[in-house]
Amino acid sequence: MASKKSKSEVKGFAEIFNLGHFFESNTIKFLIGVILILFSCYTMIAFVSFLSTGAQDISLLENGGPKEGEKILNICGVGGAEMARYFIQTCFGYAAFFIPVIFGAIGLRLVEAFALNIWKWFFSTMLLMLWLSVALAKFVEPFFCDSIFNPGGLHGKDVVSWVEGGIGAPGLIAILVFVAIVYLVFLSSETINIVRKILNPTGVIKNGLNSWHTMREQQKEDARLEEERRKQEEEQNGADNPDAEDSGEDTNGDFTIELPVDNKQPETPVTEKETPKENPEPQPEKKAVEQQTTDDGMMDVQVGAEEEKASGNVITEEEALNTPINHKEPWTKYQYPTLDLLNTYDNDGPYIDMDEQNENKKRIVEVLDSFGVQINTIKATVGPTITLYEITPAEGVRISKIRNLEDDIALSLAALGIRIIAPIPGKGTIGIEVPNKKQNIVSMESILNSKKFQTTEMALPIALGKTITNEVFMVDLAKMPHLLVAGATGQGKSVGLNALITSLLYKKHPNELKFVLIDPKKVEFSIYSKIANHFLAKIPDNDEEPIITDVTKVVRTLNSLCELMDYRYDMLKIAGVRNIKEYNEKYVNHKLDLRKGHEYMPYIVVVIDEFGDLIMTAGKEIEMPIARIAQLARAVGIHMVIATQRPTTSIITGNIKANFPARIAFKVSAVIDSRTIIDRPGANQLIGRGDMLFLNGTEPVRVQCAFVDTPEVNRINDFISGQPGPVEPMELPEPENDVTAVEGDFGDDSFDDLFRTAAELIVTSQQGSTSMIQRRLSLGYNRAGRIMDQMERLGIVGQSQGSKPREVLITDLNSLDALLKNYNL
Repeated sequence: MASKKSKSEVKGFAEIFNLGHFFESNTIKFLIGVILILFSCYTMIAFVSFLSTGAQDISLLENGGPKEGEKILNICGVGGAEMARYFIQTCFGYAAFFIPVIFGAIGLRLVEAFALNIWKWFFSTMLLMLWLSVALAKFVEPFFCDSIFNPGGLHGKDVVSWVEGGIGAPGLIAILVFVAIVYLVFLSSETINIVRKILNPTGVIKNGLNSWHTMREQQKEDARLEEERRKQEEEQNGADNPDAEDSGEDTNGDFTIELPVDNKQPETPVTEKETPKENPEPQPEKKAVEQQTTDDGMMDVQVGAEEEKASGNVITEEEALNTPINHKEPWTKYQYPTLDLLNTYDNDGPYIDMDEQNENKKRIVEVLDSFGVQINTIKATVGPTITLYEITPAEGVRISKIRNLEDDIALSLAALGIRIIAPIPGKGTIGIEVPNKKQNIVSMESILNSKKFQTTEMALPIALGKTITNEVFMVDLAKMPHLLVAGATGQGKSVGLNALITSLLYKKHPNELKFVLIDPKKVEFSIYSKIANHFLAKIPDNDEEPIITDVTKVVRTLNSLCELMDYRYDMLKIAGVRNIKEYNEKYVNHKLDLRKGHEYMPYIVVVIDEFGDLIMTAGKEIEMPIARIAQLARAVGIHMVIATQRPTTSIITGNIKANFPARIAFKVSAVIDSRTIIDRPGANQLIGRGDMLFLNGTEPVRVQCAFVDTPEVNRINDFISGQPGPVEPMELPEPENDVTAVEGDFGDDSFDDLFRTAAELIVTSQQGSTSMIQRRLSLGYNRAGRIMDQMERLGIVGQSQGSKPREVLITDLNSLDALLKNYNL
């Protein structure tokens, strides 16, 4: 057994002495804050006083303190002088003045005078103090040669000497500049724009000149318009005065034309003979506003201007949408599970015991030699639980002779599960698989943390484990397209299913994938109930349990999936595509008409545990819909994974095997079971504990299944359940000819209290939609579904049509009233 890495719980000082409640008191925090503020003021006074009294105080302190007749000049006494000398002279120089600032900020926060971010203040101020100490020691020291202490303190002086000794003065300056930029960027992102302007001075100068030129042009234009307006006012005043000497026009017959002017100027009429100057911004032409003056000159009559007419017959043109649809909406803030939810193990990794390898090699060679089989070379490849010995036989050795020695080699090595591969596909060698004495656990964390898994572009990536060569073994469920899992009890079958589900949860968004979990044993998949709203799909019924455990519900669910499959094929036909991938690409790129019912199609993975129990209880009712889904559902994104611990021909029939080309075989007890699963022996020679054979082609691949424990799955489910996502499981369509209640007489108690209201709503709207009843009457889906079923039995609505609304058979409320009177409703 592997020991998990456990972090020792180290109790802190406050926990040991039970000081947690002491520091939680507001009074205690207030008093500590006041102390820190007073200490900050005291320290600041001592530092300021040290600048003038430091020379004498330092000489006294270095000689053992003031003697009789001597006195420390620092206003804060010996303590203040000692503290100032240490922080200013010995440590940080003038930068030490940030120390009382830090204490003061913490004190103000504790007394709740200011809402300060303590950690941000602390780290930013400390960084500034250290940087300023080095900068002062480098650049200001030459100007303070006579000072009693270095401007940057001994800390700054030592850092400058050490860095310049390694990378020189240019390197030190580069470090200081970089740290300053990082600090300023941390304070404000505007620093980035300032640095860009500094690095591109020509661009800044050019932009400044362009701005200045634009401003000058604007000023000239404003002056020209002002002059034009003044002239227009003078001419208008002259035209309105009949006694003016320069007025040689008849005012009774004069009319004016209003011209559009700049938005900044008031509209002023201009006489027809006045030629307007060029307008820098041409305005759209409008019909002139006619203005006439009556004979007595007392009233002006104007004809309002007509609005400009548009061309074309379309009032609102549709804007072309170039941005793809985000199929993760509205749950775009959903966070995928993290790797720290998974366990790591001490023996998670390859381990090579050379003594064991040499001894196994020696025994294999001796056994083969004792039976007259000569070999040229032998090579060992050590895996997590199995070591593959590749031997190259000498010329003239028959392969069948080596294959027949399987039991003799196992006896010689005293090992369980010897398996001979004769020959290894693609190689001119024969393989002998021998279990390791010390077996390593392949953790799920090591699989999901691999670059191969994290960068994969598979539609439904399943990380199963590691091969003998310690490579991560991954397959795409969308290409298999269905998977058959079999193995004896306790050999890792359930762990393999959990690994399959976990790898998909780490890669897919709730809008991209839904599970249909069928668990006749009622305990294997119950841990996934927490993520029912996010990742599960179910048919609407009275049972709130999202995991399907009842055999009758299994039949209904499989028939419902057949209905969904047919509906999706109809959608693919309308869209003119052949599979779900092409359909979803068209959807996200706005190439489908949403008015025809198109929506994003998530993949659906149906996982059935203990398939044998279902076959025994339901027989053909289970087998036929499974076979139909396996034959047709690949193109519409519905994939199945079925598992059984009894791989017999009565359970895994020829019809099932023909439609499940991909198979996983864990250890079984008999050769005939191995032949039933993978059509060849080998599964009976596995060693158990996740050791499996994966077949999806000509030759099986031996894989050590990744181990994921129940606490890990619980942590993953808890994390997902806390993420934003759907508020209820995906609804599968109701299967055809599905009777959910007993036929017969209906009394008053058989109908829902809101049955009549819902029926009137359906007849009025002529839309048989369960979701509409939910919204209008504020009901849950189960109750609304029961009401819809009752209306179907009474003949108010027709049968379910998948996700489409039902047909309404009653056309008016009078007919509905006549029908309901027969049932005293």
